[in-house]
Amino acid sequence: MSTDPAKEGAKTDFTDQMDYGDYLDLERVLDAQHLRSGDHNEMLFIIQHQTSELWMKLMLHELRAARGAIATDDLSPAFKMLARVSRIMEQLVHSWDVLSTLTPPEYSKMRPYLGSSSGFQSWQYREVEFLLGNKNAAMLKPHAHRPELTVYLKDAFESPSLYDEALRLLARRGFVLDRCERDWSEPYAFSEQVEAAWLCVYRDPDRYWALYELAEELIDLEDAFRQWRFRHVTTVERIIGFKRGTGGTGGVSYLRKMLDVVLFPELWKVRTDL
Repeated sequence: MSTDPAKEGAKTDFTDQMDYGDYLDLERVLDAQHLRSGDHNEMLFIIQHQTSELWMKLMLHELRAARGAIATDDLSPAFKMLARVSRIMEQLVHSWDVLSTLTPPEYSKMRPYLGSSSGFQSWQYREVEFLLGNKNAAMLKPHAHRPELTVYLKDAFESPSLYDEALRLLARRGFVLDRCERDWSEPYAFSEQVEAAWLCVYRDPDRYWALYELAEELIDLEDAFRQWRFRHVTTVERIIGFKRGTGGTGGVSYLRKMLDVVLFPELWKVRTDL
């Protein structure tokens, strides 16, 4: 049986008003897929990476806000934001399931048309890593040809990470720490003082409930991030094996090294201590 949405009160005339497509700027979004190889499967490859970048844009929006909320002791909204980031990462994990339908022969047809472009060059992913504390000055170099991006990323590189702000919060709550003021551009190194502080929180969660909840949100976040990275390397190996990446990295060998990066080391160590 056919229905007329107008009889339900739905608006159907948008001659002079904003509609759904206008609000989302869909013409530009849906016209942003430019196939270079002419191969049918390139549409999947492009949309996979474009949607990942959109999810990362939201992730950055939430991570920056969560870091700011923690810095001002406004923890309740920070918890919501961090939980949202973990769910975004789950979406990104599952997105690899779609890309993994791309077979090696299908990818080989489009690969010559990618040039030296690579996900390794994603500036949004780089900022995600900087915000999460994985600081490496060498990762600024792929963006040197775009000065405005270099300035933007350098600011993120030289600013406190999410974990740095969490440790500053611990200090404000009375814990004596040696990592509250340092060169934020340096990679974070494990601290026994920080380990002892988190151990105190975990041994008495009722007393330190907000800090305990923050710690678990951070663990959720790194757990999801590890799964995202793992699915990435597995999908790459499934499609190109151990060939070098288009951006010049070792491909799978490089990505596997990234699996060893630990963002919040004391929070993982404390599980052994308890």
